[in-house]
Amino acid sequence: WDVETSKSLHIFNGHEKGVWCVDISPLQSNNNNGNNNNIGMIGGNGYTICSGSLDKTIQIWDIETTKQIIVLKRHTNYVWSVKYGSNKLINTILSGSQDKSVRLWDIRSGEQIQVFNGHTSIVWSVEYSPFVIQNNSDNSNVICSGSLDNTIRFWDIRSNKKELYVMRVDNGVFCIKFIESKKKVNNSEQKLNGNSFVNLCYGSYKGLVCVWG
Repeated sequence: WDVETSKSLHIFNGHEKGVWCVDISPLQSNNNNGNNNNIGMIGGNGYTICSGSLDKTIQIWDIETTKQIIVLKRHTNYVWSVKYGSNKLINTILSGSQDKSVRLWDIRSGEQIQVFNGHTSIVWSVEYSPFVIQNNSDNSNVICSGSLDNTIRFWDIRSNKKELYVMRVDNGVFCIKFIESKKKVNNSEQKLNGNSFVNLCYGSYKGLVCVWG
């Protein structure tokens, strides 16, 4: 949609059932030097969107041409959440499903990279975290998922073994978001880079919005 005119710009058809979630890629086709940048781009002007559906698929679309590029089909139940990666993970998508799994995908090959099992109910939300675990670079390798099973779970994308950490809450988790803290805190574990601190915000089944520091 054009937010200024409230007019529809494109319609993407391809799903067989309702579309529950969408996300837009963060990249353009050209870098600041005017040279073509192929990282994270599949076609058109470099922008793509992905959509998760009750038809159990994730579909990736070229925004400029409106063409369907890739269909990801490994989920065995409804797809409730999708999220594009950024920086070194720009070529990946995260997804959460009614099949209780979290999946990491390579958007260039259309292949599943990892599947993370541990939730005991619907995975409503997925998010790339800013945290780095035992990594020589500054790039995040930790993802996060929120579920109706009353947990938020953290996973290392390099392994599909048991989760790194489980945060237990009083009600189902519908959505999660990492936000930079404007307050100074003394807990050194919250510190990421320099004076930057991160809090985790989530929305719950009972109508609460909670912030963890």
